[in-house]
Amino acid sequence: MTRATVVAMSKTTIRKTPEGFVDGSARIDRLLSDTERAERVAKIRADGREMDRIHALNLAMIRKAAELTQEELAERLGARQGDISRIENRSDLLLSTLLNYLTATGADHARIVVTVHGQEFDLDLASLGRKKTELTP
Repeated sequence: MTRATVVAMSKTTIRKTPEGFVDGSARIDRLLSDTERAERVAKIRADGREMDRIHALNLAMIRKAAELTQEELAERLGARQGDISRIENRSDLLLSTLLNYLTATGADHARIVVTVHGQEFDLDLASLGRKKTELTP
């Protein structure tokens, strides 16, 4: 049997429920119909997502997570290894430079998360780069 056949079969095969398994979906739905309980569960889930978030301390950490050397990243950007080193050690970057760097590492959705008065805002770097804002005097 080829791998393609197995994959095709797995997509159409209905899995048999293990003996003794009790589907708890209806009970969960009933429990979550309580607004107060649903809010607590939502907060716990949000807190869990925040704990799972990896906070990058610097750009080099992101590059290393992408399993790239400075030389490999430089090649992707059409730059030199020294340029990548300077970018990683800068304290101030243009957003376009940051977006290009992150895109070259393979980042799917480059964004900046900002919290203002407890509310989170996601700034999509790619969309910021596309917007042309006119300043009028």
